[in-house]
Order: sequence, then structure tokens, then C-alpha cells
Amino acid sequence: VAFGAPLGAFVGGTLGWRGAYFMVAGFGIAAALALWIMLPAGLRGAPLSVRQRVSAIALPGVPSALLTTWLTMTGAFVVIIYLAAITTKSVGLPASVVPAVLLTFGIGAAIGNFIGGQLADRLGPNRTIPGTIILMPLLLLAISEVPLLPATLTGPIFFAVVFLWGVASWGFLPPQSSHLLSLSPASAPLVLSLNASSLYLGIAAGSLIGGLVLQFGTVNDLGWVGALFPAVALVLFALRAQMGKRRPALSRVG
Repeated sequence: VAFGAPLGAFVGGTLGWRGAYFMVAGFGIAAALALWIMLPAGLRGAPLSVRQRVSAIALPGVPSALLTTWLTMTGAFVVIIYLAAITTKSVGLPASVVPAVLLTFGIGAAIGNFIGGQLADRLGPNRTIPGTIILMPLLLLAISEVPLLPATLTGPIFFAVVFLWGVASWGFLPPQSSHLLSLSPASAPLVLSLNASSLYLGIAAGSLIGGLVLQFGTVNDLGWVGALFPAVALVLFALRAQMGKRRPALSRVG
């Protein structure tokens, strides 16, 4: 996250898109060789049927948690995929600055991932998750508003917003994983794999929606459209928390 995207942007800008693909292929071959050499032989996972894997979706609390992951990642990738276009066409910065913008986001994401894990350990995921989700739509809206600022301020403020957005969006993932583990510790590998699937479905959906925004709207619309999804996720989280409070009350009454 921190170095792959800016490196890809730099190589793509220097050698073309084929050069970027050759670089990724080279990294893939190196990783495969390292795994082949270093992993011990005879590792086997527990055999599970497709039905067993899919049944984990129905565990209490898991569907809404997976939907929250999907919504937040969809909103994020409406913008991330087209961050270069936002940088050059909306904010008005030169194309040579795009790798630096991506690196700024990546560093923020790496820091946010660490901070999110620390806060989840100290405060618990139920306090950490809403804090990160609240920031996401605000910062995505700010990305749409940056071009309205005076030209002398757009560059520095855009970099600051991108950094904070990286912190908030990737700060969400560790407490969300902790939350899913608390829902079903016995099925931890299954629910975490489903969460990863929700994440990648969000990446795909966000990329598609961002493309549709560019087809029917403008680059400036990407930020506020992306902000809609974590805003819905925040409402969903609040409703889920409210229902969680009502269940113990109803059980005491019963």
C-alpha cells in the first residue's frame, strides 16, 4: 500500500503500462520462489466444504459486519482508483506529483493500520470502528472541496487530506477484524476470509462506480459520491449497536 502504488505510477510513467506489468510479474516470481524455498513441506489446511465456508455468513452479527466492510471499501476505492485524475484534473497539480500523492496516501494507510490495531487493543473495536468511519465521509467530501480553495492552498491541503484519509480508511481494518473475531472465535479463519472477500468486492464495486461517475459526471464528483458509502456504513453500525443494547434489555424483561 505504501510503496507499491507510487512505484507502479513511477514505472508506468517512465516505461509505460507494459513496464509496470513486467515489474509486477517480476515481484510475483520472486515471491513464489521465496515461498517455495522457505515454507516447510507438508503444510495442510483443514478440509472444509463450500457449504461449510458459506454457512459462516449466517453467523450472528457477521452479515452486517461484512456489509460494513464492503461499504467502507467501496467508498474508498471510488476515489483511490482515480486519485491520479483527481490530482491532475481536479486539484490542478502536475502529473509528476501523482507518485508523491500515492506515497502520501500509502504512508497514511500504514500508520493508520498500526494506530487502528493499537486503539482496538486499548479501547475495543466497538469504540474504534465508529471513530474511523466518521472520518471517512468527511475526508472524502473534503477531497471534492479542495479545488474550491485558493490556488496557493490547494496543494498543501490536498496532501494533508489525502494523508489523513489514508490513516482513517486503513485504521478501520484492524478493529473490524477484531470485531469479527469476537463474533465467532471458533470460526475465525472463515469469517476473516469472508471479510477479505468483502474488501475485494468493495475494491471492484468502487472502481466500477468511480468509472460510472466519470462517465456521467465529473472528476469533482468522485469525492462526494465515495462519501455516501461510509456514511451508510456509519448508519448501519449505529443501528447494529442500538439493536445490541436492546437485546439484553429484552432478555432481562423476559
